[in-house]
This record gives sequence, structure tokens and C-alpha cells, in this order.
Amino acid sequence: MNASNVYPWIRLCELDDIPPLGSRVVEREGGNLAVFRTADDRVFALLDRCPHKNGPLSQGIVHGDTVTCPLHGWQIGLDDGQARAPDRGCARRFPARVDGGAVYVDLS
Repeated sequence: MNASNVYPWIRLCELDDIPPLGSRVVEREGGNLAVFRTADDRVFALLDRCPHKNGPLSQGIVHGDTVTCPLHGWQIGLDDGQARAPDRGCARRFPARVDGGAVYVDLS
């Protein structure tokens, strides 16, 4: 079954619209969403706010399964939104997937 027919998944863009080791920002009322693409084409979605001081994670550097916040260097796990030790905090995570070359996110 195509993910576009499965509620609550929302089609955001094509995978190729997100650069490898980069991100794309999706504006939304409850706070912008940062959608990240890893080197091996996995996608992750986090609220675009670092848990430290609300830095824009979408402007950070993606390496492996982590993004480094551009403001103070906090490393946030893309798979769980958790800050890497010794830092503590969590960015809200949203399930994301690729289906047929398109990126889908569950915003519920």
C-alpha cells in the first residue's frame, strides 16, 4: 500500500529535495519541522529547535545519525531526538519514512 493513502502519514517532498547529509525545513503552526537525510538516504524529522537554547537544528551539520546544533555544538540523535552525553535534553521527534522516492512524516 502506498504511504500517501495511509493516515496519518503526510507527503512532504521528494527524497532528492533534501541534500545528502542535509535538511529541509517544513513550516508548520506548532513549530517548524527539520527533515534530515543521512548519507545512506534514511530520513528523520525533528522539531527545528535544539533543546538547549532553541537553536535551528536544520542549520546544523549532519554526521552519521546525529546533527550538531549550529549555536553551541550540542549533538542531537536523529533517531531519538536525545542530546548526546554529557548534554541532556530532547528535541521532539516525528516518525519519517521514504516510500517510492517520496518523504512522509507522521505529525500526530
